[in-house]
Parts: sequence; structure tokens; C-alpha cells
Amino acid sequence: MTGYTWDHVQLRSAAPEDTAAWFARHFGAEILSGPGRLTIRLDGVDIFVARVTQGDGVLPPPAHPHRGLDHFGLVVPDLDAAVAELTGAGVELAEPVKTLRPGVRGCYVLGPDGIWIELLERKTG
Repeated sequence: MTGYTWDHVQLRSAAPEDTAAWFARHFGAEILSGPGRLTIRLDGVDIFVARVTQGDGVLPPPAHPHRGLDHFGLVVPDLDAAVAELTGAGVELAEPVKTLRPGVRGCYVLGPDGIWIELLERKTG
């Protein structure tokens, strides 16, 4: 089988600079430049943030849940501390913290433009 590795994730935003700043502020992403878009790097993965403009045919985000890309997930060592930090900074909790299965807890936060981001804490042993 062909080997696959991550290249990027692409988001669309009416305010790419604000979206990039949000990811930098709340998740420590590095803001880079890119041709025709902003690029942010989070844990070695590039996230392209393409500008949406009036009349360009880009549709608004659908209501959650929906088909297609539903969310992306980030792992944190201490979920309660991460949630306290994010909500303290005004980030909206989309779904509360819950135990998903033994050793795994998670929740969802809402990012810019309605992006759902899952936060996971995985404990082994």
C-alpha cells in the first residue's frame, strides 16, 4: 500500500488573520505566511486559512452535525486545565467534558467560523 503522510488541513474564513490569531492565542500555533492564504502550523501540521469573500461561491458552514469534515481533534495532557484556560479566555465549550471510554475523556470547543475542535485526554495504565 502507498504510504500517506499529512501535508495540510485547509480552513476558510472571512477573517483569516483573526482565525490565525485565535489558533496562535489558544493553541500556540505558529503563524506563517503563504501565497494567497495564511498558514499556521500546529504541532508540525500546516493549516491553511483561505479568505472567503462576498460572492465567491463559498457556502456558510452547515449546522453541526453534518456530512463531510466534522471536526479535528487535539490531545492535551490535562483536559480540565485546558478547558479552564480556554473558557477563561472566552472560548465557547460546544459539548461538555465527558468520559468517552476507559482512559479517554474529551469535549468540544468552538473555533472561528463554527469550527468544532475536539480536545482529548488519553490516560494509559
